[in-house]
Amino acid sequence: MIRIFKTEEGVIHQVDEAETGCWIALTNPTATEILEVAEQYDIDPDHVKAPLDEEERSRIETEENYNLILVDIPMIEERNEKDWYVTIPMGIIMTDDVIVTVCLEDTPVLTAFMDGRVRDFYTYMKTRFILQILYKNASLYLQYLRIIDKKSEVVEKELHKSQRNQELIELLELEKSLVYFTTSLRSNEVVLEKLLKSEKIKKYPEDTDLLEDVIIENKQAIEMANIYSGILSGTMDAFASVISNNLNIVMKFLATITIVMSIPTMVASFYGMNVNHMGMPFADSPYGFWIVLAFAAALSGVVAWIFSKKNLF
Repeated sequence: MIRIFKTEEGVIHQVDEAETGCWIALTNPTATEILEVAEQYDIDPDHVKAPLDEEERSRIETEENYNLILVDIPMIEERNEKDWYVTIPMGIIMTDDVIVTVCLEDTPVLTAFMDGRVRDFYTYMKTRFILQILYKNASLYLQYLRIIDKKSEVVEKELHKSQRNQELIELLELEKSLVYFTTSLRSNEVVLEKLLKSEKIKKYPEDTDLLEDVIIENKQAIEMANIYSGILSGTMDAFASVISNNLNIVMKFLATITIVMSIPTMVASFYGMNVNHMGMPFADSPYGFWIVLAFAAALSGVVAWIFSKKNLF
């Protein structure tokens, strides 16, 4: 899908035809759309296709008539009726005339600009526009990281009550999201550092300040992701140990009960042997059954008392 936007009198508008100073947004474009844009602005089609590969790494490509900036952006992915977090590539191509963005899906990073929710945004100020996109991207990482932290707290409270596998699986999914975020943020950091040093992309003093703010936001997101990942990993290990310990306690209790209950079984087995009754104690007594039963119960009671003293119950 191709959408074209242009800032007119300080307000963003969607237009039908591309012209100088506009923004061309490609969302999961077809092969025809890719070739059309590539030919119109003399861009290598492979550079336009690159952001459509989910495994593409973040980088900067500098050509004679355009520059490609490839970064990872956070996205929400729904699985099993729950929202999880992943990252996908987004490409920004800056030519002499227009800005082209390429992404597999609609992303909050770009829809904020499309809806006019970003102040001081002008499509013809290409360098400023790129830095504003990168700043919005870093801010979105921070926003999603806070949501992940709150979700982990909710799951932790549920674990205190139920300690089921489902909660541990949810924590594992959150930790996986943090790994994606950390890896992508570090790749983006390399791109931002190169962008700061690059002389191919013209920057004004205020643009340099904005780029430094983007780098600071990105570093803060990396630190938050590392902190949350460490906390989440420690929480998972702790609860896994608690669940394992609870299982050991249950097994110990069942083993103790089995030993105590086996004593009457052994006594009854001895008296149930097919031998001469003359050799069996209390065989001729009218109270023999109750005597043997009391003896077995007393023996079980003694063993149970010994086990209780050793905290085996």
